[in-house]
Amino acid sequence: MADETRSDATIEHLAAEGRTIEPPEEFARRATIGTEDTYRVMYRRSLEEPERFWREAAEQELDWIEPFDTVMSGGFEDLDYRWFDGGVLNVAANCLDRHLGTWRRNKAALIWESDDGHTKTYTYQQLHYEVSRFANVLKKKGVEKGDRVAIYLPMIPELPIAMLACARIGAIHSVVFGGFSSSALRERIQDCSAKMLITADEGIRGGRKVALKVAADEALFECPSVESCVVVQRGAGDVDMEPGRDTWWHQEISAPEVRKPCALEPMAAEDPLFILYTSGSTGKPKGVLHTTAGYLLYSALTFKTVMDYRDEDVYWCTADIGWVTGHSYIVYGPLAAGATSLMFEGVPTYPDPGRFWAVVEKYRVNIFYTAPTAIRALMRHGSGWPQRYDLSSIRLLGTVGEPINPEVWTWYHETIGRGEVPIVDTYWQTETGGFLITPFPGATPLKPGSASWPFFGVEPEVVREDGSRADPGEGGYLTVRRPWPGMLRGTWGDPHHKRMHEVYFERFPGRYFTGDGARVDADGDYWLLGRVDDVINVSGHRLGTAEIESALVSHEAVSEAAVVGFPHEVKGEGIHAYVILRDGYHASEDLASILSGHVRKVIGPIAKPDRIQFAQDLPKTRSGKIMRRILRKIAAGETETDAFGDLSTLAEPKVVKDLIAGRAAL
Repeated sequence: MADETRSDATIEHLAAEGRTIEPPEEFARRATIGTEDTYRVMYRRSLEEPERFWREAAEQELDWIEPFDTVMSGGFEDLDYRWFDGGVLNVAANCLDRHLGTWRRNKAALIWESDDGHTKTYTYQQLHYEVSRFANVLKKKGVEKGDRVAIYLPMIPELPIAMLACARIGAIHSVVFGGFSSSALRERIQDCSAKMLITADEGIRGGRKVALKVAADEALFECPSVESCVVVQRGAGDVDMEPGRDTWWHQEISAPEVRKPCALEPMAAEDPLFILYTSGSTGKPKGVLHTTAGYLLYSALTFKTVMDYRDEDVYWCTADIGWVTGHSYIVYGPLAAGATSLMFEGVPTYPDPGRFWAVVEKYRVNIFYTAPTAIRALMRHGSGWPQRYDLSSIRLLGTVGEPINPEVWTWYHETIGRGEVPIVDTYWQTETGGFLITPFPGATPLKPGSASWPFFGVEPEVVREDGSRADPGEGGYLTVRRPWPGMLRGTWGDPHHKRMHEVYFERFPGRYFTGDGARVDADGDYWLLGRVDDVINVSGHRLGTAEIESALVSHEAVSEAAVVGFPHEVKGEGIHAYVILRDGYHASEDLASILSGHVRKVIGPIAKPDRIQFAQDLPKTRSGKIMRRILRKIAAGETETDAFGDLSTLAEPKVVKDLIAGRAAL
């Protein structure tokens, strides 16, 4: 773990300083989990009496068409764990229909803030009507229970409407981030054999147009499974429409026959709900599969307890729904809880660095949940921008996507939170469905930079390389010892869980391995130390290094490439690419720009390398394995070879000095 613990010095400094911030008394008095003792009792019960704990939660938080027979069966031994078998329910009904018989019928469910500042609000009744109409469109197009529907949309209301419409009829949605390229979209559609694509003529982000339909058309040339494509008109609508395949959303939902109520599809607890692709160290994105009851329960319960949601709150998660944060904490968790969820199309700095704070003031946002990347970007513009706006409505702050360093945490707390608002620094993954480790704002003494405590039912353990438990303060590998309801049920196209076993369970048999390093301090609080595999966390988005390397090597000029992350003051991690050219090509700034643009085209803007370093060779062992720890250290600016550890297995030790010199010349 020596090269994985870049946060050690900071953590040790904080531990020595002994800095903690107690929950405000008034907040704790009204909180769902209001004392540390309350948390400890509930957490202990969730581990000692899991059947009873999760039965009570499932009966309280969800509406069932038919009750479940068993709470949980199976385990990590055979990876055939199941939750709430025998139970029948519908996710859309739990997010919409059940609120219609209450006062929430006319409550705002979704508030949409467009890129240019326009607003559109949907009450629960209105959202139900829109979802029902589009669900009828899906059925009219031949989409049935179990069919896959790919969704490639910008942050517009039609995105959650499409997701909930799929859930209503039992179709499995696969949302593809609107910033991904046509190649990335094609690969994901092909992997799940989607029957339909839902896209838009264009997206608008930070005042710039994104040609989504053009990218979709390019992808669909090689996607024979797609029978129809429904297009939302976000812009002028000046795009090519393929006869017999493409139709406009607004025309489809205007047809008289789709205005009738759409019947709910009864879904078994373990029926699939959605596929969401996440990058892995093998290069090929894996389709993480989440099912119905366990995922919905977990997203709703984590939202209500960790975000401490109250009925009068306006809640804003700034994430894109193309990532799991948007699935769990813009759509499913908040709507199941009857919340008012704000969704935002724009970027933090458009038209100026005050945009986030203007939105907070405009809607009187009470709970604000964003990524450390966004906070760092706004910090660079100083405290003057937030001070121009009335942020007094905020009573809870949150962070997601990556560890937040203590300096950024402190700025967030003091400048945005007035030095008195709790911060929930949530740790979780696409695979986990919801929070794994998190503060509880009314109960947890906060330590800047610490993820704090396990959520109910989650039994984490930090272990050494040999699987033995790490001592307090010792860095190790973060594992989880038992299943929880919200976790993945597998990856698409892998019914025997071979890939799932290789990625998550092979390294530490009988435990889920998160792929992250962590340590537990003397108080039992968890501190995350970053990835230990070849996945880079860029602005909270996980990107597989192998996928980026494959994109580089696909260019005619590149013979070999190796990609690593390096500390980046805004993104958390930046992308550093080492590139070896083919004969006849010569290193230049122009070629570096061309290669960066090539990666952007193949994968998307988020994967564009921050640096390209041309090299003659890479540090390899005699067996040909690239020693990535050396590349990571060089990318981070290390120049002393003594810090690189054992170099005796290198086939050509001189390569290291050459790479150090090349890094210095960048």
